[in-house]
Amino acid sequence: MTIDRRRLVRAHNPVYTSAHPTAVLTLGNGDFAMSVDVSGLQTFARFHEIVPDPRRVVTDGVSGLPEQQVRAFDVDDFQIPLRTQADWGWYRTRATRDFRLEETETVYDTNRGPVPYLDRMGLQRPADPIAEEFEAGAWFHYNPRRAHLGRLALVGPDGAEPQHPSLLVDVRTELDLWSATVRAEYSLEGERVSVTTVADPAGDVLAVDVESGLLQRGWGVAWVFDAQPDDLAAFELPVEHTTSWSPDGTRRGVAQRTVESTTYVVQIQTSGALVDGGDRILASAAGLSHLDVVVALAPGKSAASLDPASFDEVRARAEGWWQRYWQDGAAVSFGGSTDPRAQELERRVVLSQYLLAVNSAGSTPPAESGLTYNTWTGKFHLEMHWWHAAHFPLWGRGHLLERSLPWYHHALERARETAARQGYRGARWPKQTDPSARESPSNIGVFLVWQQPHLIHLLELLREEGRDDDFLRRHYPLIEATADFMADFVEERDGAYVLPAPLIPAQESYLANRATSESPTFELAYWSWALLCANEWRRRIGLEPREDWQRVAANMRPPHVLADGTYAAIATPPYLIRKDHPSMLMAAGWLPDTGIIDLGIMRATLDAVWSDWDLQSSWGWDYPVMAMTATRLGDIPRALDALLHASAKNVFLPNGHNPQMPGFLTLYLPANGGLLAAVAHVAAAVRAGAAMPEGWIAESEGAWAGAPAPNLRVVY
Repeated sequence: MTIDRRRLVRAHNPVYTSAHPTAVLTLGNGDFAMSVDVSGLQTFARFHEIVPDPRRVVTDGVSGLPEQQVRAFDVDDFQIPLRTQADWGWYRTRATRDFRLEETETVYDTNRGPVPYLDRMGLQRPADPIAEEFEAGAWFHYNPRRAHLGRLALVGPDGAEPQHPSLLVDVRTELDLWSATVRAEYSLEGERVSVTTVADPAGDVLAVDVESGLLQRGWGVAWVFDAQPDDLAAFELPVEHTTSWSPDGTRRGVAQRTVESTTYVVQIQTSGALVDGGDRILASAAGLSHLDVVVALAPGKSAASLDPASFDEVRARAEGWWQRYWQDGAAVSFGGSTDPRAQELERRVVLSQYLLAVNSAGSTPPAESGLTYNTWTGKFHLEMHWWHAAHFPLWGRGHLLERSLPWYHHALERARETAARQGYRGARWPKQTDPSARESPSNIGVFLVWQQPHLIHLLELLREEGRDDDFLRRHYPLIEATADFMADFVEERDGAYVLPAPLIPAQESYLANRATSESPTFELAYWSWALLCANEWRRRIGLEPREDWQRVAANMRPPHVLADGTYAAIATPPYLIRKDHPSMLMAAGWLPDTGIIDLGIMRATLDAVWSDWDLQSSWGWDYPVMAMTATRLGDIPRALDALLHASAKNVFLPNGHNPQMPGFLTLYLPANGGLLAAVAHVAAAVRAGAAMPEGWIAESEGAWAGAPAPNLRVVY
């Protein structure tokens, strides 16, 4: 049976008939994106701006871990702001004094001697009070920041946006996923308005078409340069910004925008006429009822590289790219299922594929909220890259993950410097960083280690999808540097290798124990698997296996088992805290069989998480973790139950976003990526003969990289 992919995709087009602070639709290409409201543009910015949640508190003066009172999910607690962002768009604030990175350092005593960590930073938001001793760490943590580049807004004859979306009547705004086109229709001041908006799939270009009698009454579209929306700390000076406009006739011109030391250009062309309005460039229809506006952006001071494409050309390119995207790779349908949850899972799967191509397929690793808006000032978290992008090769679209590999080669020297500064061989990858690859100070992030094997894992997924020897040789230096650090980081004790303190496992609840925490269950298995995989890469390119890698892989310490016969999170007190990520589960399911994990013990561990875990403190990717472990254990019904678990952290909005924390993290793309990885596991298991539960029908087609590669990836 062949899946009708066009019908499958379009069945889940998001449609809004009224405004809500979360009712945004994002257009983009992985490197560049804009989010629009029900006007089809970015008109009601204030309505969508995030309101800090007064119930969100920092529970201690150091960690900065955002926590809330446990309560039921309420969509009215959330907002998603309107932004336009690009991978190249970053700026730095000016501080009230010069800060040195060395000010952020603490030296920890370890068995190998003193090791420095950039840990003198413990708060999440610049606006929070910051002790003077943490100011340097905060500035390096927050800077650079991803810039909001501007927005396209519907404006009245006075050049101002209408004040509230309630002014729009009889609204219908739809994102056509098949062509990545937003079509909005509504009435305003008694006139029908039709807006079509699209983004170029290969460039930083936005295009909009407006039809309305309002245009004959002086209404139009403006490109608005907003002030940067990020909070400033007391030690940061106000952000300086300037704009200059160079018209080229009445229908085309270039604005040059400078935010602190960052300059970029915005080329605007229209079928109407352009007027310089200072921080907004107005496009009017010059008395007609139809208006096209095309906006192209680029870093630097020159517009020479910008594409003068028309609206029709941008729309045609988007339609072509997105139709190929949906037709290539894998597809899964739950059509025909009688379980009422099946349609909802299919909706989440389709929308997640769209959102991740828009937000997480760029030339740098993505931020946790992608290009939609800034969380953690827009920086990207390398321990989250797997969640954003591993699904691409699993679904036969690995070329979208490959876009970011050059950044890792660029970052390799910086990662080597980090390892050398701490006395290790190889390359130590940062947790939170930016295009420069500099580690961001953090009292949590610098102690995480589970991002170290990720690059090996991602490269192996690409190899499994199908890559030639040239690919392996080209990227082997990343494998070698990563494995060298991993083999040097461990300590040998009584013939076994441990992961020594200081560290924090993927379950970040052990912040207070970072100086003593050792040998997390998941990380032990991951270390062994990744070092074995690194030696497999050596064999494939004609090199002898490394004896030190093999020795460490084969002799990792067995994970600690609790008295109840379940796996602990770490091998040292307090052993297990039943909140946040149940990361022990990742040692089987997220990872294939490694020889370290006893599946009987893991089954008991999953049962214990299912019955006793504080899932209100969980994150959106924890449900896919449970699903992948259940699938590995042959329990497909529980895998599906996990993916659809009723929890405040497992809600997917009409646009496909997974909100987490009011006033802070109002969408969470790692949950979308985790969902797709888990569904790939389920599809691979069903293809291998596993039965779907009663009421479920699953049809899949395309290349699923979960099937071959014994000992290295999922095999069912």
